[in-house]
Amino acid sequence: MPLTDTALRAIKPSEKQQKFFDGHGLYLAVSPSGTKSWRFKYHHAGREKLLTLGQYPVVSLKEARERTMEAKKTLSAGKDPSIEKKLNKLQQKNSFELVAREWLEKQSHVWTHAYIKQIRGYLEKRVFLSIGSRPVADVSALELLEILRKMEAQGFIAMAHTVRGICGTIFRYAVATGRAERDPSADLRGVLIPRVRKHHAAITDPDKFGELLLQIDNYHGTLVVRCAMQFLALTFCRTAEVRNAEWAEFDFKDNLWRIPGEKMKMSRDHLVPLSPQALAILEAMRPHTGDTRYVFTSRWTAQKPLGVYSVLGALRNMGVCQEDMTPHGFRTTASTLLNEQGYPPDVIERQLAHAPLQNVRAIYNRAEYLPERRKMMVHWANYLDLLRERARQATGA
Repeated sequence: MPLTDTALRAIKPSEKQQKFFDGHGLYLAVSPSGTKSWRFKYHHAGREKLLTLGQYPVVSLKEARERTMEAKKTLSAGKDPSIEKKLNKLQQKNSFELVAREWLEKQSHVWTHAYIKQIRGYLEKRVFLSIGSRPVADVSALELLEILRKMEAQGFIAMAHTVRGICGTIFRYAVATGRAERDPSADLRGVLIPRVRKHHAAITDPDKFGELLLQIDNYHGTLVVRCAMQFLALTFCRTAEVRNAEWAEFDFKDNLWRIPGEKMKMSRDHLVPLSPQALAILEAMRPHTGDTRYVFTSRWTAQKPLGVYSVLGALRNMGVCQEDMTPHGFRTTASTLLNEQGYPPDVIERQLAHAPLQNVRAIYNRAEYLPERRKMMVHWANYLDLLRERARQATGA
């Protein structure tokens, strides 16, 4: 006789487990502790099996019957309901968001905290809301395209391309870990609105660069900003690395600046050989900031590094427009001119901290090409002196 809600509410536990049958293999199992669980008894491949459908009263009689019918449909399709239930749970565990966060966690050993935060922001604000709960293996190219089209409609063309690339990496990680069959983002190549790549403006004409060096020497702003720009030109490090340089990072016995990995874009320690000219700038700064943490300190407080826009602002105050030169452009200038002078590209790229990711030895050997880089950095400093003097003679300054 089928169960009723009234009968279910009246059931009391006993010393032994009880079974109350509803029909079609569905019954309620009541344990001595009082737990009431819905069970579906069925046969598959010649074996009797049980499928738990949930606990009463969280799962009502009506819901238990509906779940039983779904299980019977699965059986009629030749599938085992218990196995299908496990597969569904596994798919939920392998949601796009779960796989993405697992992948992102593994990158924490390679990328900076700031870059990780940026990537996580893209995913949380742009992707997870739409496909985060979907099994990673089931996400289609069309679903991803819908997300990217929204970004395009808002004018975020470059971001759409970036997010497609991030998702592609996540899908490939899912494939490699056995949780997806393919990367659907590959189907979207050439579909998005092309992005216009903007390169950091840089002066690559030797004579014009010499004029800029002379302008920097004559900069009437603060000593800290002037020295920071000179140091930037000599070391061609990233602006953030120069701004956040700490006295403790400099080895004056070996004439090296040892930048720790947490400050580098790719989280790898980096060595910067110091030319006599670079050492002279540090000595010029010592009386002013030598008793503080940072070499180039903020104009507002010696406890903080030079401001983010200090170098950029100085360039603009000197009349150098954005289309001609940016702080990052010092790296481009050095790379271009040193390549033109015949220095080995590998040596230049290593000094720029551009070690190729596929070269494992290059990743972990931070001192690679160090003897060659020492010579190159001295040559570069002497070359800048030559350009500066040539500009001084040309202008009569």
